Amino acid sequence: MKRTDRNPSRWPALAGALALGAMAAPAFAGDVDSAHANRRCERQFEAAQRIDMESFRDYDAEAFRAGHTDDAVTIFASGDVFVGIDAIMEALASHFEDQEAVWEWTELYRAVQGCKTAFILYETTYEIPSVGFFQRALTGVSYTYHRGAWLANADQGTLLPPE
Repeated sequence: MKRTDRNPSRWPALAGALALGAMAAPAFAGDVDSAHANRRCERQFEAAQRIDMESFRDYDAEAFRAGHTDDAVTIFASGDVFVGIDAIMEALASHFEDQEAVWEWTELYRAVQGCKTAFILYETTYEIPSVGFFQRALTGVSYTYHRGAWLANADQGTLLPPE
């Protein structure tokens, strides 16, 4: 049996519902694409922050430098401030050259804002046993997504008492 709706008063509502459905479909597809892009960026960020921490631990100055913006800022737990990757690398030269410090970190907090910015807070220890140096700090590192890559653009240490 064939059914037809001969009530013209329902047609505007039906047309409106179809129009809303047509508009919602592209928006939903965009949301799916956006969610996929955000997951991709979060995976890229995971790799970038790991390389940042491990390159410092493993004395890989080249990888460490490559993971920072040219205008990055570092604030040591001592309060010393270094602006620009060249100044940061100069301040860290003995770390990379001497290769005797023990660097450890534990992630405490992470926020990733799509493919834009990210922040991680670590509890860190930095020890140079040969000279009896030990430092425990909170270290916050912010990152920016630039030309398809996550780059550290600022980090700041806050001294904590030894445990």
